[in-house]
Amino acid sequence: MNKNGMGIALVTGASSGIGEATAHGLAKAGYTVFGTSRRAGLAGQRSFEVLPLDVTQDESVEAFVGEVIKRAGRIDLLVNNAGFGVAPAAAEESSIAQAQAIFDTNFMGIVRMTRAVVPHMRQQGSGRIINIGSVLGFLPMPYMALYSASKHAVAGYSEALDHELRTMGIRVSVVEPAYINTPFDANVMKPDAPLDLYHEVRASVGRRVKEVVASADGPEMVAKMVLKAARSSHPEIRYAPGAASRLRWLRRFAPASVLDAGVRKDLRLEA
Repeated sequence: MNKNGMGIALVTGASSGIGEATAHGLAKAGYTVFGTSRRAGLAGQRSFEVLPLDVTQDESVEAFVGEVIKRAGRIDLLVNNAGFGVAPAAAEESSIAQAQAIFDTNFMGIVRMTRAVVPHMRQQGSGRIINIGSVLGFLPMPYMALYSASKHAVAGYSEALDHELRTMGIRVSVVEPAYINTPFDANVMKPDAPLDLYHEVRASVGRRVKEVVASADGPEMVAKMVLKAARSSHPEIRYAPGAASRLRWLRRFAPASVLDAGVRKDLRLEA
């Protein structure tokens, strides 16, 4: 613990958006926060230190976690946020290499960080791991199949991992927001095998996504949910902040045909 009685927190992908808001929120609450970015030496004043990390590289993950242990001696909270968005596209418009790249960051990055951190948490007998998922981890979204699949993987991994680790004093949660108003285009992967067949629908869905993102809640809403999960004495496995809570209710209770029609109507797709 630090001098404020709070813990040592790691937040991956903390250079902007949800990660930056989460790192600031945790620091304000009293955590000593180590944020990460693939780009070292970020400019600007921050309430937390930013260290270089590439979650797709084993050596980078090991070096980062080792540096934190060297400085702080423990890790109480890991927030796995690093990842990138995927521009709307048909599933067949991404090569196998691109599909693997999506999973390597959005899912395997979480696996690498977890494997590096859990031994330290297990040794100290306590810890929290909070993974940033997405509403697309429990809802379908046409033309976002690979991104959705990566977030379904995050949700399944998180639920299973919590069952494995809770007897060791470690709890795992996944926070699954809906659209969040962040600079989506700044860190988005576009399809590497586009087909003319999908040009119009790809553009249409892309415009719709931008419309919804522009009017969505900011990343601070997710940061507050992360802090709630981190502080809870009885954390939930899955959290759905903001509009995602209504969508989770619909997924659970609405007839499949109603949900199916709603998804297509929202994206302006033919019935």
